[in-house]
Amino acid sequence: MNKVAFYTLGCKVNQYETEAMEKLFEDRGYTIVSHDEKADIYVINTCTVTNLSDRKSRQFIRKVKKLNGEAIVAVVGCYSQVAPEEVEKIEGVDVIIGTSDRKRIVDLCERAKAENGKINIVRSIKTYDEFEEINVDDIKSKTRAYIKIQDGCNQYCSYCIIPYARGPIRSRKLEDIVREVEKLSASGFKEVVLTGIHVASYGKDLGDIRLHHVVERIAQIEGIERIRLSSVEPNLITKEFMEALVRSKKVCDHFHLSLQSGSDSVLKRMNRKYTRAEFKEKVELIRNYMPNAGITTDIIVGFPAETDEEFEETLDFVREIGFSRIHVFKYSTRKGTPAASFENQIHGSIKNERSERLIKLANQLMKDFSLKQVGKSMEVLVEEEVDGFYEGYTTNYIRVKIPYEEAMGDLEGKLVDVYISACDDEYLIGRIGGEKDD
Repeated sequence: MNKVAFYTLGCKVNQYETEAMEKLFEDRGYTIVSHDEKADIYVINTCTVTNLSDRKSRQFIRKVKKLNGEAIVAVVGCYSQVAPEEVEKIEGVDVIIGTSDRKRIVDLCERAKAENGKINIVRSIKTYDEFEEINVDDIKSKTRAYIKIQDGCNQYCSYCIIPYARGPIRSRKLEDIVREVEKLSASGFKEVVLTGIHVASYGKDLGDIRLHHVVERIAQIEGIERIRLSSVEPNLITKEFMEALVRSKKVCDHFHLSLQSGSDSVLKRMNRKYTRAEFKEKVELIRNYMPNAGITTDIIVGFPAETDEEFEETLDFVREIGFSRIHVFKYSTRKGTPAASFENQIHGSIKNERSERLIKLANQLMKDFSLKQVGKSMEVLVEEEVDGFYEGYTTNYIRVKIPYEEAMGDLEGKLVDVYISACDDEYLIGRIGGEKDD
């Protein structure tokens, strides 16, 4: 056996973990191939946030068995963790691993091949008490690197299966984070994104250390010019936290604050730990320290018993905040969560109508925010060349296109000052140089 293919569903944490598992196979002499090619081993890194994720996992298992009926199939991740018996019953699955013990994946796949048997090592999340250290040395992107610093969640929002799939919070040791970022900096990366399942809880299991300590330490690493935070909870945002970020001089003015609903009554049913007023206060605090910050969010529509009035409250609040980008999700029932048994589940047609209305508003707000950048000089980290343009992101997370003829040499992987001259849908158009023409 010498070829292995990966299929990854879900979040950036899953993508990070897939790259770490790829490295484990490469270190043992395997070649990584595309998931639509014939391989000796297929690893499916699953997500279970929605029923659709589970279904996609099952469909892919059937697909790879057609590519190679003799292949070993390993199912890993959140779906395996919450439904190991269900996964074990799927024809063609050989190895089942949950959201821990992924370091053993190569040995387990080789053992399954040798013994021609099924292996299931999923264990109770109650036994998860330490962060599993699996490193990524060679990231496919060469400009922005995601660093997993935390796992698990203790929030138990009523709609969410993740605490049951990922277990309690476990934080990565600061020295291990620093070691990985130093390697990435030496490889030429200029931006790192601190990610995890519930990043805001970083350090609560380690004692006095907190997320801003990680930021302060990474900011000292030569070569790292940008630090970006993945999704964080509003309650993380305090005056002290913002002052620490500003002092670092490297934290991007982009915050993904999970809202989920703009109605206090819905937020209460969701078991979210804030109100509309508190959320608005946090946004105002961010903008006080970083006036041009991009504020992005997630919103669920069609939560059980959500009335027309409650949905209108969300629309009004979204307009009031002025988000730069919104990810809209239609509520999906997840077996095993409290919300699955709530009365007055919303009909699919109503969810669709609300989703369309919110997406339309989100698109307008995104364009409004982008238009505010026209006429400004902004720093852009160039990531790639596409169809005659160099493309990259501003610190406040807007994609910028720079005409190729504007470039003085290859710009990929470089930080450049760009004058923003126009806005085209979700893109900004700019040219090299920070000064506006006379």
